[in-house]
Amino acid sequence: MAERVFCIGNGESRSPIDLIKLRPHGKIYGCNGLYRDFKPDVLVSVDGPMMHEVYQSGYDGELWLRDWNAIPGMTYNLVVYSNLTPSEIEIAKKNFKIYENERGNKEHFVFHGSAISGQVGIIRRIQGGEQVEKKQINHTGCYVSWVDPKNDKTNNLKDIDKSQSKDRGWACGATSGYIALKQNEDLKELYLIGHDLKSDTDNINNMYKSTQNYGDERNKPIPHVNWVTQWQTLMKEFPKVKFIKVNPDGIRGNTSISSNIEEWNAQAKKNLSYITFKELNETFNCI
Repeated sequence: MAERVFCIGNGESRSPIDLIKLRPHGKIYGCNGLYRDFKPDVLVSVDGPMMHEVYQSGYDGELWLRDWNAIPGMTYNLVVYSNLTPSEIEIAKKNFKIYENERGNKEHFVFHGSAISGQVGIIRRIQGGEQVEKKQINHTGCYVSWVDPKNDKTNNLKDIDKSQSKDRGWACGATSGYIALKQNEDLKELYLIGHDLKSDTDNINNMYKSTQNYGDERNKPIPHVNWVTQWQTLMKEFPKVKFIKVNPDGIRGNTSISSNIEEWNAQAKKNLSYITFKELNETFNCI
């Protein structure tokens, strides 16, 4: 178990930080698309499309996913094409996309999203000979990953706390923090890096914006209230752990990112502190 962990978010502020140089100093927990550039010790994902992207990439590290429940392959047609006739299934296969990996010899699969049978109205229109425009065919929402539960390192979030067998349903960032806290009982320091919470512009703040399974770079910033509340809950639940939020300029940058979080003011007197990139670099030589 680690006494220090680094929880890495995908806010754009983290771009100057060399995560590889943090590895000797503590255990690294990451979120979602981080796996595209860097392999953390533990990766967490909670949204259907991204979970299946990570799994289908062949990612072989410790992975925690939401509602990742393997079901027998024999139920595939029932789950994906329920209530469709054989002829309707053939039409569906030709016209609707399922985000799916190769089955090979795997006997189980995980499903998220909407069954193709939800498009039965359009399927029957096509079956009747109607020319349906492509824009009317919904190609989002059906995700299938064929899995080998015995031979991968994938875990279900509900299993992180055996006493409750319950997933808190939180956003990915705070969920990664919760896993770090539950896995490391002697933890002393938790660094929040790239968990910007806010944006310094009028647009979304994310390292992977405008890429697959992420919002468009022109979108407005994602509301931060849930992220703030969830991290605050962890600070209260684990009062012996020092939470260290790393901002480019600490809380004196006069920007949305480099400022204190008002909702955390009470925690700042207990187990929360802020440091600058300069201070982070002086300790870990990572910039």
